[in-house]
Amino acid sequence: MFADGAWLPISLGLYLAAALAAAVSAARSGKFQMTIMLLAVALTTHSVAISLRWLRLDHGPYVDLFEVLSSNIWSLHLAVLIGCLAVPRIKASLATVLPVLQVLVVWLLFVPEHDTLAPITYGTIWLPVHVTLGKIFLGCAVLAVGLSLVVLVRHSGFGEFGTLPGNRALDELAYRFILVAFIFETLMLVAGAIWAQDAWGRYWAWDPLETWAFVTWLSVAAYLHFRAIRRPTPALNAVFVLGIFVVAFSTFFGMPFVSTAPHKGAI
Repeated sequence: MFADGAWLPISLGLYLAAALAAAVSAARSGKFQMTIMLLAVALTTHSVAISLRWLRLDHGPYVDLFEVLSSNIWSLHLAVLIGCLAVPRIKASLATVLPVLQVLVVWLLFVPEHDTLAPITYGTIWLPVHVTLGKIFLGCAVLAVGLSLVVLVRHSGFGEFGTLPGNRALDELAYRFILVAFIFETLMLVAGAIWAQDAWGRYWAWDPLETWAFVTWLSVAAYLHFRAIRRPTPALNAVFVLGIFVVAFSTFFGMPFVSTAPHKGAI
């Protein structure tokens, strides 16, 4: 059997192939069976890679940047696949959302892989609960991003995506995904506070990551509030959704690795 390090490059290549297949399908056939198949195979091989590394190191994929990027590449592609299978009429959004996710795939290619040890503060059930809730939040947000990008592409006149519903229908779907994301982000913050109490004896300390996590929560709440009272156009809503994703991306993939917050494992 291959080692975990041998399975990962296969997965990353398949993710890139799926993104390319989605772009070709959107431009030509409008059928995305090949993209779905490539995604399913990529997720299977990536699951093997993550599982083998987990068994070898005896901790989940959430200690260093390499593990966080790898696990989120897996979870976000899984969210996209589940979303498109659950709501088949949005399959054409694969052509917009998969290229966005390839930013993480390419980034991972340049991140050194090291064996890691989990800090003692990670030895609690609340950490995987916190991480899982965060992945669901980001997965729902990514689905909304894919739909919002379609709206903006149409608004700019660069494509029609004729197999997809109209912009208002896509806007409504994106709103529903963001609403679910907001619920899971709220639960993520609660689980994180409980973990913090177990690990460091405090629920909240306004460290950089906690602060940015709260800013992300506020940005989602502001979007939901603005949408409810102003009823903006689908294009403006799409811009708000992309803004939320930028803030969430910076929070998830920036702050944990540029700050000295306890989330890096310090006691």
